Formats: sequence, structure tokens, C-alpha cells
Amino acid sequence: MHTVRRWITPITIFLFLAASAWATGSPEQDDTAAPDPGTATIGISKIVAHPALDAVEQGIMDELAELGYTDITYDLQNANGDISTAASIASKFRNDRVDLAVGIATPTAQALVNAITDVPVVFAVVTDPVGAGLISSVDSGEGNVTGSSDMAPVAAQFDLMEQLGDVQTVGHVYASGESNAVALAELAQETAAQRGLEFVEATVVNSSEVRSATQSIVDRVDVLYVSTDNTVVSAISALTEVAAAAGVPVISADTTSAEDGGVLAALGFNYYKFGRATGRLIADILEGTDPADIPTLFLTDPSDLDLLINLDVAAELGLDVPDAVMQDASIVIENGQIRD
Repeated sequence: MHTVRRWITPITIFLFLAASAWATGSPEQDDTAAPDPGTATIGISKIVAHPALDAVEQGIMDELAELGYTDITYDLQNANGDISTAASIASKFRNDRVDLAVGIATPTAQALVNAITDVPVVFAVVTDPVGAGLISSVDSGEGNVTGSSDMAPVAAQFDLMEQLGDVQTVGHVYASGESNAVALAELAQETAAQRGLEFVEATVVNSSEVRSATQSIVDRVDVLYVSTDNTVVSAISALTEVAAAAGVPVISADTTSAEDGGVLAALGFNYYKFGRATGRLIADILEGTDPADIPTLFLTDPSDLDLLINLDVAAELGLDVPDAVMQDASIVIENGQIRD
């Protein structure tokens, strides 16, 4: 069993002078008074429940368990896509004095960083942590904050899009209130412009608007591109239903949610792997590494990407998937099942 210690804040002069002491909320305590690992609590807040974010959450817990943290208490919270709920969860974690707080996705991470300054805050799968105001540079953490980023391989996703059909116009639905979604929309628009493609966008405020937003552009595009936008991904079935009725293929950045059908192809990170990697980062902090000394974690190995091809959707659209694409596919769906 590992020994868990709290992050030591430089703001508290006494603790700074006694940096070798275990921090348990009382400056008089020393190493012998370290909290029992069985009482350590990690609060995890995710912006919404969908397969990718659920996989991150599970990956974090599985990795910590494998590393020996089998008695940690988890406070698992879901903001259900609501920013004010995310803020309430952050206040709850602060008032409950969790040992470490994790924000899965940008809005929940922002809420935690705004509310908690005296224990580590780890952001998980945040597309643009600098743009989101979580840290100043990905080269290091900042204060009590560090984490992992899932900046999408947009260029590779557009390569896939063009391999699968004749594309002249790309449609994109995204949440205007999610900074990660806005950053990816800007990157997708730049990528389209570089390739001479027309880019048609529609924005939403919440998941209930995804269907109508998709309907507003689907007749004007050759393909619909879905980024790692939590609001849109949580309503992906509404988008794919509209696309299918119009005979328009959907290319997604999230392979996990794409397994449920409707998406022609998806190229993106394995979010369970992302959770495992974030779990290792958390373990480093629990062992005493200062979050400020930990740079943002990126997964850069090609093996960290999954390519999903849905042959059922291809057949419905009358498309033939090139052999070169099929050879690279790690997940193939046929007859409603993932092929062995």
C-alpha cells in the first residue's frame, strides 16, 4: 500500500519551512501523522456522462488500483452539462476537503481551478488548457494545477475524411460555450481552408439543440465532422439520425461514442488509455511531486489512436471503404457487432 500525502502549498509559511512534514490540515503534525491511505479521498467531476468521459474516469480508478491505491475513496460527480452544477460540485469538493480533485473536460476543470487552491487539481482530457485559463504553459504545471490534454489530430481526421469520399464542403456542429469546442472548431476551419474546402458551421448552447442545428446545415454539406465536443458527443445519436436521413456521412474524433452506431468513421484517442495515463500522473502527485513541476501530459504515440470503421453505415450510404483505410482500422463494426 502506498502512503498518500497532500500537496504542500508555499503560501502557508509554516508548512513551507517544514516542507518535510506530511500535510494533514494541521501544521503541528509530522511524518508520523500522515493520513491513512484508506481515508484519502479523490473527487472526480465530469461535465457530462458519455462513453469517452466515462472511460477516462474508469481508467483513472483502474490505474490507481493497479498501482496499489486500493482503498481510496472516490467522490464521483456528473455536472450533466450544466456550468452552475460544475461550480457547485467544485464548492462541494472544497468544503469536503478532498485530498485531490480531478476535472474531466474543460468546464469542470475550470470550475475546480476557480474554487480550489489548497490541494492538487488535475485536469483530464482538456483540449487547450492554456486557452482555457488553467495554466500558462503546457511545459509545466502552475500552482496546484496540472493535467492531461487530448488536442485532437485534426489534420489526420481530415485526411481520413478525404480518403472516404469526394469532399468539397464540411459541416460542423459545436458548442459555443465550450472553450475546447471553440478551439477545435477554429482549428477545423483553418484545416479546411488549407485544403480548399468550404466549411459550414452551426453552434449550440446545449445538447437539446444538436438535432435542429444539424438539420440547419445537413443539406449543404458533403460530410459532417464531430470533434471532441462534450455537448455534441453527448447527443451524437441525434446528429447521426439527421445525417443518415440526408445520406451524409459522419466522421468523428471520438471512437468510444462511435461504437454505438451511426458514425461512418472515427479517428481519435483511446480514452480509457488516457484515463490510465492520467491515473499515473495522479499517483506521482500522491507520492509527493509538486503539480507545478509536472508538464501537461499528451499522448503522442500512434498506438494511442484508434481508427473505427462502421461497414454497416458505409453500406447504407453506398460507400466502399478503401483497402488502405481498412488495413489501418483497429475497430471494425459489421452486422451491428465489433468484428474480431
